Amino acid sequence: MATFFQLLVSGLATGSIYALVAIGFTLLWQASQTINFAQGEFVMLPAFFVLAGTQILGLSFPVAILLALVLTLLFLGYGFKRIIIDPLLPHGVLPIVIATIALGILLKEGVKQFYTAEAMPFPALFTDRTLNIFGAAISVQDIAVLAISLGTVALLQFFLNGTKTGRCMQATAQNPQVAEILGVPVKRMILYTFLINGALALLASILISPIYLAKFSNGETLGLIAFIAAIVGGFNQIRGALAGGLLIGVIDNLSAAYISASYRSAVPLILLIVIILVRPQGLLGKAEGRTI
Repeated sequence: MATFFQLLVSGLATGSIYALVAIGFTLLWQASQTINFAQGEFVMLPAFFVLAGTQILGLSFPVAILLALVLTLLFLGYGFKRIIIDPLLPHGVLPIVIATIALGILLKEGVKQFYTAEAMPFPALFTDRTLNIFGAAISVQDIAVLAISLGTVALLQFFLNGTKTGRCMQATAQNPQVAEILGVPVKRMILYTFLINGALALLASILISPIYLAKFSNGETLGLIAFIAAIVGGFNQIRGALAGGLLIGVIDNLSAAYISASYRSAVPLILLIVIILVRPQGLLGKAEGRTI
């Protein structure tokens, strides 16, 4: 039982990071019908912004994180929207999908060629100490990651539901034409969504990099699992993305421990197939109809 509890907490911690990335998918889709297949690379890159700040510029770790935040919001938020999404948005989803796949490859290969192809250690945010809870050795890092991720999601939900700007963003997501008629600055609300996605990517990056190291290839698996989590939970619901991320994190951990680690990479895909067959809109998603 102690081992099960330990695996459960560890899976929830990893799943909460998947959830942060999955929420980015959901926000961009709701705001502008954008599917960003470079989302995994958006999480990979900020870790190297931080390392460049500490190793090349000689900045302290907190200052390097602030620098990474500025660069992430500038390039992966504002720049991504203005340079890639805005010109392609009138042409539909497919050109955006192709462009973001190409962007992901460019970011990955750029880090590999111009920074390093080696896995780099990333400064630990929390102690590696463990706590004895109900007889299980629970990592302080897992508890902290889970608490920060869930706290971030709670703050985001409060912002969207409890503030005027958040409600304007939701109105834009639901019907941008009507929102614009009612005086909502739709373009600004969409920009805020892209900036929030960038901030979530930075947070996920600094949470996951101390665990799995900073690697140019990190985005491949992370982006795929987060995309699956968004679909499993419900692509049009933030709470669905959260549920999908946590579920995949827990199932992945338990299957690796009790079935076989050889098949753990197949677990998210099997779960995706089952959910699509049984409930296409996702566990917590809402069915969307389209008139023809």
